[in-house]
Amino acid sequence: MNFRKFVALVAFCLPMIVVSAQTKAPESWFTLDPTKDNVNGTGGDAALQRLKEKGKKGETVIVAVLDSGVEIDHEDLKDVIWTNPNEIPGNGIDDDNNGYVDDIHGWNFLGGKDGRSINHETLEITREYVRLTKKFKDTDPKMLNGDAKKEYAYYQKIKEDYETAVDDAKRQMEGAMKNIKPIEDAFDAVEKALGKTDITAEDLDAVKTDDNEELQGQVDILKRVFGNGLSSRADLDRVKDQVSGQLKYNLNQDYNPRDIVGDDPYDLSSRFYGSNDYEGPDAFHGTHVAGIIAANRNNDVGIRGIADNVKIMTVRCVPDGDERDKDVANAIYYAVDNGASIINMSFGKGYSPQKAYVDAAMKYAADHDVLLVHAAGNSAENNDKTGNFPNDNYEKPIKKGWFKKEKDVPTWLEIGALNWRSGDKRVAGFSNYGKKNVDLFSPGVQLYSTVPDNGYGNASGTSMASPAAAGVAAIIRSYYPELTAKQVKSVLEKSVVKQDGLVTKPGSTDKVKFSELCVSGGTISATQAVELAEKTKAAKKPKKSIWREAGSGKLKKNLGKEPRA
Repeated sequence: MNFRKFVALVAFCLPMIVVSAQTKAPESWFTLDPTKDNVNGTGGDAALQRLKEKGKKGETVIVAVLDSGVEIDHEDLKDVIWTNPNEIPGNGIDDDNNGYVDDIHGWNFLGGKDGRSINHETLEITREYVRLTKKFKDTDPKMLNGDAKKEYAYYQKIKEDYETAVDDAKRQMEGAMKNIKPIEDAFDAVEKALGKTDITAEDLDAVKTDDNEELQGQVDILKRVFGNGLSSRADLDRVKDQVSGQLKYNLNQDYNPRDIVGDDPYDLSSRFYGSNDYEGPDAFHGTHVAGIIAANRNNDVGIRGIADNVKIMTVRCVPDGDERDKDVANAIYYAVDNGASIINMSFGKGYSPQKAYVDAAMKYAADHDVLLVHAAGNSAENNDKTGNFPNDNYEKPIKKGWFKKEKDVPTWLEIGALNWRSGDKRVAGFSNYGKKNVDLFSPGVQLYSTVPDNGYGNASGTSMASPAAAGVAAIIRSYYPELTAKQVKSVLEKSVVKQDGLVTKPGSTDKVKFSELCVSGGTISATQAVELAEKTKAAKKPKKSIWREAGSGKLKKNLGKEPRA
């Protein structure tokens, strides 16, 4: 689930949860078709059926999931996990000479040689605050000029934002803990009434309340809570951890778990670190994302992912906290170099001090014909006005000798979250948006997918909308392999279901045209994408760039070991 969203919900909106249940989403709605099934799904099922009727056969495509880790032996994922064909398992040798020993199913850039892996991390704003405080401690700003003066102004903004974040976290923790207590009491009462633990929403119908109004009230609380995204008591424990973790880990100036990895996170020349622990300490998020894209459609268990003919490559670079730019860039390089044609990135943050390094990796991916699919964020903010990183806007105009003259990453898709509802509630209330910087909307509310321990559960967020779009992209890349990544991006944008009428703008009660919220003015459609792909003439495949090899020295020289403001 989108735990940060639920943290805010339990902190400030418990009365709303208790009195206003959210209608349960239709089963497997994200694979259903808007026209045929009257729900805002991707149309993935119908698209694959049409392709089958046409007698088309797809090629296997590799989709890299850059995330928190994936449970590779999950019953619904084990048959769709990528296996490195050039690596011999467990021999401790880098058989394929790619720099990563025994990378059988992917890599973990948050892992250490001793088997440990980073779980919690600080936020980027915390790291920047610590770095700049050390640099500018006891500095007289009147004595600064040029770049130093500009960086000091940046520091003042970081300081203000960090202190505000700490105050908000303290207030949020107090409110959340107070409001979590009634939910815990409800779990206690219902578990006692049923004589079982690990209850789900379906168990609530079996509770016999008779004339026990107090018990009925507890059942009602859980119905509302389950309807708003919680799927188990374990999820509530996750919320508690998230609430306390903001101050304990994310905003803690003294917390630094990087010794687990053993590298210098500011040394951008080092690429070969980490481990082959594919799951990490908490693989909930990545496992859920992987299932949306490609959960086995033919095994008659669990769910069906959107695409067939997919192999999931797991590349762990996202902790509980903000991912580091170095890890994101190296994860992209790893995915590209090992054959991924689509990279899903369901993460984001508000600051990116080493953005140029990430830009270089994204350019490398684009030059190697790889589609990058990214979640727009869950803050109900306008991405045209608010920083959300990574993004497709290069930090600086591209210099001669580095790249072609380009302003944006040409194979990038930014995805907002769509509700299954019709009318003015079509857009998820938490989703970021942007007429210039969000490309389209895709299913992102109460998606039922794979979770660790061979489980299944609901989750909401643009983190879910992104893999839903990546799944559709995988269908096109599989059945129309002659199309380039740029063409696939264009096909997905041009084939959207255009949305008429007004919708509620996230974070407000204002009604706006759907076209004000994204570039395409519509929602993803696999069926229409297949029709357009069928008519699209193949473009010349891009000549693969050797920029990284030729330019890595220049990159190191320009960025050095310390992040830029």
